[in-house]
Amino acid sequence: MKLPLWTGISGFITVGLPLLQGVHASNTLSRRAMAVHESRTGIPTHYAREGPPHPETLVDFRIALHSIDRSGLERALYDVSVPGSPLYGKHLSTEEVKSYTSASPHSLAAVIEWLAEYGITDVQLESTVHDYLTFSAPVHTANNLFDTDFHSFVHIPSGKRAIRTLQYSIPRDLASHINVIHPTTSFDLAKPLSISVSYGKRSSESSILNSSCADTITPQCLQDLYDIPATPATQLPNRIAVPGMIEYWAQYADLEAFLERLRPDMPSNTTFSVEAIDGGTNPQGPEYAGYEANLDIQYTVGMATGVNTTFISIGPNNTDGAAIGFLDIVEYLYNMTDPPQVMSMSYGYEEWWLTPSQAQQICDVYMALGARGVSLIFGSGDGGVSGAERNDTCTEFLPAFPGGCPYITSVGGTYSINPELSTNFSSGGFSGYFARPSYQEQAVAPFLENLGDTYSGLFNASGRGFPDIAAQSHNVEIITGGETVYINGTSCSGPIFASMVALVNDRLIAAGKPVLGFLNPL
Repeated sequence: MKLPLWTGISGFITVGLPLLQGVHASNTLSRRAMAVHESRTGIPTHYAREGPPHPETLVDFRIALHSIDRSGLERALYDVSVPGSPLYGKHLSTEEVKSYTSASPHSLAAVIEWLAEYGITDVQLESTVHDYLTFSAPVHTANNLFDTDFHSFVHIPSGKRAIRTLQYSIPRDLASHINVIHPTTSFDLAKPLSISVSYGKRSSESSILNSSCADTITPQCLQDLYDIPATPATQLPNRIAVPGMIEYWAQYADLEAFLERLRPDMPSNTTFSVEAIDGGTNPQGPEYAGYEANLDIQYTVGMATGVNTTFISIGPNNTDGAAIGFLDIVEYLYNMTDPPQVMSMSYGYEEWWLTPSQAQQICDVYMALGARGVSLIFGSGDGGVSGAERNDTCTEFLPAFPGGCPYITSVGGTYSINPELSTNFSSGGFSGYFARPSYQEQAVAPFLENLGDTYSGLFNASGRGFPDIAAQSHNVEIITGGETVYINGTSCSGPIFASMVALVNDRLIAAGKPVLGFLNPL
């Protein structure tokens, strides 16, 4: 079922006269004192600068306003997430979260007044988790407004063009009101966490006969290895959301073949529902089969036995810039009356692709969803400490996003058993943007002390460490396009762990207890 992106959101509200009363555009006003708000050191990989666009070219802008009480929401998140807290498990409602994340009336008025000074009066308020002001302006006005020079850039592999800048400024007196502005320094980039694919052969020596996890990972061996019950879940409200991006589509026929082969104890017609945002679709047929989507669906439907699973297809019509659906998907879930209790997502970035403000904006929505009782689970990435875009000169380790966000659970990858070992591709390390949260102090402090000066200067020793947990991620068997395929990557370990969380939630709901929600303090 296709749903519009802003279903359940209060919508686009034209800012009325009371807010604008006494504010008029003026060409005689002197420029306010400006300060650089965001900047990039250079053009991202695979992009080239083409030159200035026509000065009358219209650009749609979106200003994210600061929350009225961000620190209050963080305290509330920990209150409902730390075992032993009097409020543990008492997750917040949408209205309660919004009381922390709304912009103050003063912020709204101050930013609108600034825009009006440049003749921009057709401004709308868009209220989701956070509040945004949206407007359109020609390039020449935007250059003046943000004290910058916008250029046209082309993404060489796709030929897609975008109007962006490498630095922009805002008035100093508005720094406490504005978080991030799009489109400015953000460049579109989204890619799945790297997965390695090798084709297998169907034979009488099916891997279903091997339950040891020694050579091939299947649902049966995972149940044995991690004591995951095969008993079906019973609680209808219990759900897992599985987002799919960049034209990776989940196939019903492949799931049916997977269940017939590797979960014969389940009805082979067990399926998943589909929702779509940003113009997403989910076409069927071998030519549309996507490794990532099939992997995620087969190891949630096929491991979280009986839990309702929804595949959410994210299309190209996103509103969040370089986040290319990352922000849209969590805002979509947040605005549900009863969001899924678990989201398993297997996509990511290098952290440096996002500006700190943009990463913070997305991370803060994760915080809001966690406060509402949603467990957000991401594969940690497949680039090791050096990052997916490796080079011969390692001057710093490259952490992944959203692994460095302190409000999600990052799942690394393992292989082998007795002992279970970290894979050489599993991403981990320390965020360059986010500080170390209190819940991991006891683990990180002795680790760093033991590490000493090793790798000194290559990572942010005060950053949030990740991953938080790890699971099998090597030679994981799936069916895609009707063929047996073996997958390597933390794209495997994420949905495996998410399925465990969903099964625990099922028992909690059955016992009349709150679901796990934000997991890391526990």
